[in-house]
Amino acid sequence: MSQTRGRYDFYIGLVLAMSSSIFIGGSFILKKKGLLRLARKGSMRAGQGGHAYLKEWLWWAGLLSMGAGEVANFAAYAFAPATLVTPLGALSVLVSAILSSYFLNEKLNLHGKIGCLLSILGSTVMVIHAPQEEEVETLNEMSHKLGDPGFVVFATLVVIVSLILIFVVGPRHGQTNILVYITICSVIGALSVSCVKGLGITIKELFAGKPVLKHPLSWILLLSLIVCVSTQINYLNRALDIFNTSIVTPIYYVFFTTSVLTCSAILFKEWQHMAADDIIGTFSGFLTIIVGIFLLHAFKDVSFTLANLPVSLRKEERAANGTLLGTYDCFNHDEESPTCAGEVQSPESLAARRNGSLAAF
Repeated sequence: MSQTRGRYDFYIGLVLAMSSSIFIGGSFILKKKGLLRLARKGSMRAGQGGHAYLKEWLWWAGLLSMGAGEVANFAAYAFAPATLVTPLGALSVLVSAILSSYFLNEKLNLHGKIGCLLSILGSTVMVIHAPQEEEVETLNEMSHKLGDPGFVVFATLVVIVSLILIFVVGPRHGQTNILVYITICSVIGALSVSCVKGLGITIKELFAGKPVLKHPLSWILLLSLIVCVSTQINYLNRALDIFNTSIVTPIYYVFFTTSVLTCSAILFKEWQHMAADDIIGTFSGFLTIIVGIFLLHAFKDVSFTLANLPVSLRKEERAANGTLLGTYDCFNHDEESPTCAGEVQSPESLAARRNGSLAAF
């Protein structure tokens, strides 16, 4: 009977986790459409500091969708193991990328798709190999954890970095660099997750009949959560308003996941008893994330799809046979066009090309 019940709970958690990803992925699209509608009306854009989106019902639909997704994600942890629920959060990136191509006419090139896949894969590997957190059952234990010198230093650094990004870097580079606003959301998000963890313990103790409302930490956590979430929403809206949704979503997911893992490791001392394979897996996942972020960010303006690969390969083959055709020289030209018709390469030019010399081009 208990085994049947455990399997039933497993499937409930699986459905809740997948539903969470769908709701959260769709929320980005709804918010973006609301921001675009406001831009067409001539309202001050969120990227310029405007808050007209608070009067737009599509934006509120996106916010409610994200809220429903977060509630479903929180409930999923009560039924299924964390090693299942947390990696499935990556599905929201795929949902957002697919929906944005249909409803926002945003294009994600081949490099972006590979980078998105690598980012999800790396984050999943990191989560799978992350050690289990220490159990914290009471608000007093949580208070002791929050007062640990390591976490105090971490939280102080997060606040200082956030303030520098908000008041110094943001006004200068926020409109042109996608990482500025997303970094603000991510590092603040690490603190908000810690607040949610503490408030979850508070709610459990409240239902147990303990006088937790008299504990000052309960109200400190609630106030901190409100400030953190408000800051996250504000700067995530700015990022969505300025940059492509298919780029914002995966980068935000990777940065946020990395920040939360780091905060949890410091707060709950998760890394003290790691096995060698977990250490290797964690660093491998992190390196994979870096490669994925590079592909997403460095090649986002390059028009390159799978349909271009056969043409590119044929040009390389002709170049190897003695025809002067660079890979990108005639990228958007017809194969029979005069500009691609073929000047014969000299042996010296071919040798230089094989050796990586730019003179061959």
